Amino acid sequence: MTDLSKLSSQQLENLAKEAHEMAAAKKEEEKKQLRAALVNRIREAGFTIGDIFPGADTAIRKTVKSGVKYRDPADPSRTWTGRGRKPGWLVAAESAGRSLQDFAV
Repeated sequence: MTDLSKLSSQQLENLAKEAHEMAAAKKEEEKKQLRAALVNRIREAGFTIGDIFPGADTAIRKTVKSGVKYRDPADPSRTWTGRGRKPGWLVAAESAGRSLQDFAV
């Protein structure tokens, strides 16, 4: 083992960085091995991953950003996707007798 007291600060920083990277790589490898062992054990017992961890084998739902569906003609920077609460400008316009379709993009 190296006598760390004889290393410069730069050498110590490089050593620490290298050690951190090696530890992270080893941890990932250990996770991979543990995951494989668990999956094998679950299958050997006649179960599926979903039986043991409900929802784990379903597809991960991706979030999709909605596009603008409604725009205020008086101020084009005010928009609404049609999701969530209606913005104040749209509520005010509807109470003034305008239709939601008047603002459709």
